[in-house]
Amino acid sequence: MEAISTDNTKAQMRKGVLELCILSILMEGDAYPTEIIDKLKDTKLVVVEGTLYPLLTRLKNTGLLTYRWEESTSGPPRKYYKLTETGEQYLKELQQSWKELVDAVNKTIERGINK
Repeated sequence: MEAISTDNTKAQMRKGVLELCILSILMEGDAYPTEIIDKLKDTKLVVVEGTLYPLLTRLKNTGLLTYRWEESTSGPPRKYYKLTETGEQYLKELQQSWKELVDAVNKTIERGINK
């Protein structure tokens, strides 16, 4: 029998929570994309620019983020992203949904373990 890899499932799970993680990082304060990528890497969520930039653009276009350009001493100007008030409210709702989902999943997993 062929071994089944969990790689695709893990990638889909990470992709599903990426928006929540990015918004949570920006709740801490304004950040430019490289900082966001570094903070995600610190938590073992490895994200490449090709994934991050389209997501940031979509979040900006839906009114959850704004941005500003800031001069950099070590290169070209940087685009700093910031949560809007709508983004902060959206994040609170996402966080509540996440907690409910984690609780439900944990209860389901525990049932299987305790059988």
